[in-house]
Formats: sequence, structure tokens, C-alpha cells
Amino acid sequence: MTYKWNYLTLTNDQKNKKEKLSQEVNIDPVLAELLIRRGIDTKDEVQRFFRPDLKDLHDPFLMPDMEKAIKRIEKAIGDKERILIYGDYDVDGTTAVSLVYKFLRRITNNLDYYIPDRYDEGYGISEKGIEYAEKTGVKLIISLDCGIKAIAKVASAKEKGIDFIICDHHMPDDELPDAVAVVDAKRPDSTYPYQELSGCGVGFKLLHAFINRNGFDFSEIEPLLDLVAVSIASDIVPITGENRILMHYGLEQLNSNPSYGLKGIIDICGLSRKKIGVGDIVFKIGPRINASGRMMNGKEAVDLLLASDFASAREKSKNIDKYNEDRRELDKRITDEAVDFIDNHSDIERLKGIVIYNESWHKGIVGIVASRLTERYHRPAIVLTKSNDLISGSARSVAGFDVYKAIESCRDILENFGGHTYAAGLSLREENLEEFKRRFEQISFDEVNPKTMYPQITIDAEIALNRITPEFVAQLSKFAPFGPKNETPFFLSRKVFDAGGSRLVGKELHHIKMEIVDETVTSPVQAIAFGSVQYFETIKEKRPFDICYTVEENVHGSKAFIQLMIKDIRIP
Repeated sequence: MTYKWNYLTLTNDQKNKKEKLSQEVNIDPVLAELLIRRGIDTKDEVQRFFRPDLKDLHDPFLMPDMEKAIKRIEKAIGDKERILIYGDYDVDGTTAVSLVYKFLRRITNNLDYYIPDRYDEGYGISEKGIEYAEKTGVKLIISLDCGIKAIAKVASAKEKGIDFIICDHHMPDDELPDAVAVVDAKRPDSTYPYQELSGCGVGFKLLHAFINRNGFDFSEIEPLLDLVAVSIASDIVPITGENRILMHYGLEQLNSNPSYGLKGIIDICGLSRKKIGVGDIVFKIGPRINASGRMMNGKEAVDLLLASDFASAREKSKNIDKYNEDRRELDKRITDEAVDFIDNHSDIERLKGIVIYNESWHKGIVGIVASRLTERYHRPAIVLTKSNDLISGSARSVAGFDVYKAIESCRDILENFGGHTYAAGLSLREENLEEFKRRFEQISFDEVNPKTMYPQITIDAEIALNRITPEFVAQLSKFAPFGPKNETPFFLSRKVFDAGGSRLVGKELHHIKMEIVDETVTSPVQAIAFGSVQYFETIKEKRPFDICYTVEENVHGSKAFIQLMIKDIRIP
């Protein structure tokens, strides 16, 4: 794969701030540049960034309708009303339900939870869920990670004498549901300082407000931050501001004392003896939780996350792991079919957006396939299948293109839709498919920037190898946790060459394990370049080459060492 290298630069004002900041906080100027680019340009801001503090969490009562929500929950508990915790079937929804249920079950026995079936009920609040609530005597439903558009469903529940508290983080429509409280920082009238919480994060703020009002110590909910961390990483929300604080302490909880359910997943993933980071959640923990809702029912994921002992958690984790294996097989087959169709039946070079439909594809997998197509073709992709007499599916996007707004502009021919800038879901009638496809492809053609349609690497700084010292790496590690809006920095080093120890590794010898130097160092720096065998002969000739990479601290046995993770190589 050939990448386009984009070089970031600072304005003259930013350069002056960089030099000043580097001296004030005694940090490498290159790392000061990374801070400036993140909008951090004072000593106090650096300290808050490097040392996240739970005391800096915002007052939960700044969230719209939070006061109403807490009063209604207090009334339900006081009057011994039955409460139903309702959430979506993905990682964010199931962690949110688990979080709120785990806390409230300490206070009331009149509690239940509900996860809709992806295939029978679809996303969000369902009539079947409301019928279940009515049948079991529920008087209050707390919905998490869904509900912001459920106007008709909330009205239906109200007619049955059931109140709703909606805790959501999706974009609302102009009209809000007639709920007791609609807690969503994205409401137009919201003055909450941070809008990017995950659905589970909003659930955590609900508990934060409840303990503040009812005399509990924060330590009562702090152990639940492992669930919040899993939701933040899995839902791909920005790891900035309040999310950065929640993620920092959530990772600490996940590594030191995770809940039995998460410990079961950690064990089945082979992560028990490893320091768990964001990547481990994204690629190992999150997909296993998601697999339950994709392949069977998301309720099984909540059952696991609520496990009260490790033995049962371990057993439930085995089931989840099996679902994940099945999901992988389906994912590969459907992705292969989609790629084959696109390559053979469409003029992909002409299109700036992909809409693909196959009525036989598994509904639980289409979101993953959309992500695969976006990664492969560098275009927004919508993958659709047949479900309950409707066509439904998932959309994924590329930088600079708001796929949610694009879908929203077609709302007159849609039955339902929702989501975020880079990921959304929708459903429509079959007779509207061609018109939707035409409109979406036209919007994509008009709005997708051609520069985003090719693989790119954004280079944060050019450095010589002598810059990469243990102190540099220690300071760089303070930028973690990395994720959206706080990406892992990429560095460029020019005219490096083989020190003599580079070799091919891997089962099929497709990767290069390198020992490299440049004119600034004599001791070789360790590096690895995956899938780069085509460069091996040239590198062994000791010809100079340029590398684009991230920096990691690796551990082999009890020994830690610095390793460069090479993303791309250029032979001048």
C-alpha cells in the first residue's frame, strides 16, 4: 500500500508558544509541539492533560433535565416502583445497562433490565420492550444509549402509565420525546461543557448526580469506570476532555481490579498478564461483547458483565468467545462477497460513496463490513440487508464527511436512522432503495474531499534517532490514552540504514525485524515493519531509507526496550 505523507506545521505564533512551553514545563520541544497542536499551551493545561483528575469532572447537574431525572428515580425507589433499565445491544448500550443496574441493585430490589433483539426488534426502544415493561409491572424505564428519537414509543409507554428517563448521546431531532427527562448533552439547549460522552458515560453522569444528591461517596461508583472505559474505546468517541479523565481511571480499574465479567473476557482473550490499553479494548474485549448482540442477543453480554463470581463469568465468556469466532467467519465471507461485487460490478474510481445491498447478508455483521469497505476503498460505505420486511444496515465514513447528516438529508424516504458523524444506522422500504442510493452517491460526490480517498499518514514531527531516548519515551507515554482527537503521534526519520542485524520474521517471513541507525547514533534502534518484505533486499544493501513510525515501549520477559512500529518506508 502506498501512503501519502502529510506534514503538519505550526504557525509563527504556535512556534513561539512551543518554545515557551518547552522551557516552562521542561519537556522536549518536539513533544511541546504535540501539546500546542492539541490546543494545550499553558503550564496548568499541561498538568491537567498529563495528570487527569476525577475532581475535574463536570457537575452532572449541568446536563439538561438531570434534576428531573434524579427526582423521578428517587420517587421510584421511595415508592418501591419497578424500574426497567433499557439499552442498545452494542458495547456502549450493554455496558451502560450493566453500569446503572449494578449500582441501583444495591438500593432497590424492584429492578430489571432489557436489551432489544437486533433481528426481531431492531435498534432503540421497541413496542415489544414496552409490552414487556407493562407485563412485568414497570412504572419507570431508564433508557441508555438510545431513545432520543423514540417519540411514538415514549408516548405509547405514557399511555400505559410508564414514565421514561432518556439518557442518550446521539443527535436529537427538533422534537424531543415526551419523557420525564431527556438527558443528552447534544440537545440544542444544553449548556453542559462537554458533548462527546459515550452512552455509558451519560449513564455514569446519571449515577454521579444520584450519589451527589443522596450522600454517597464517589468511591461507590469509581469501580464502575472499567465499564465506561470499555464503552469509550469501543464506541470510538474522542478521548479528550471528560472522556480522557474517565478513560484514564477506567483503564486503571481495568488493569488493577476489573469486575468479574470483564475479568472473564480478559482471561479468555489472553490478556491476564498484560497491561491493557485502548487497543486491547478495541480489538479484543469490545468485539467479544459486541458478538453477543451480533450473533445472538445482547442480553447475554449484560448477564456476563453482571456476573457475581469469576467461575460463572469464565463460563459465560466462553460462550461470548464462541460467538466472536462465528462472527469472524461471517465477517470474512461477507466482506469478500462485498469486495468481489464492488470490484466487478461498479465503477469504483468514479464513485465517492458506496451503497451495497444483499438481502442474505447477516444483519449483525453489516456494520463491520462497512468499516472494512471504508478502510479498503477510503470512501464512506453503507452496507444493507433485508430485515423484517425492511432494508436496514450500517454506514461508516471517512475524515471530513458527516455520514449522519448525509443520511439525515434523505429522511423523507427512510423509516428510521440514527448515529454519529462517522457511524450511523438506517432502515428504509425496498421501493426507496434506488432513490436513496442515488441521493447518497450524489451527496458523497459533492462533499467527499478527493484528498481523503487515498491512504494517508499525518506526520507530527521529523526527528533524528538520537531524539528517541528513554526520557523522551517516558514523556510521550503521558499523552496516553490515545484515541480519536488524541491520536498516537507519527514521526519521520530520514536516511536511516541497517546496522547489520535486520532479518525477516513471521510465519511466512513477510515482516522485517530491524536494527537501524542514522548519522546521530551508533547503538542500533529496534524497529519492526509488518508486511514490508518487498523492501528487505534494498535495506540489507545498507542503502539509506526514510521511515514513518510510532514509538512504543515493548517488554520481552522482564526486560523493557524501545521499539519503532514502522508504518511506511520510502527508498529515496
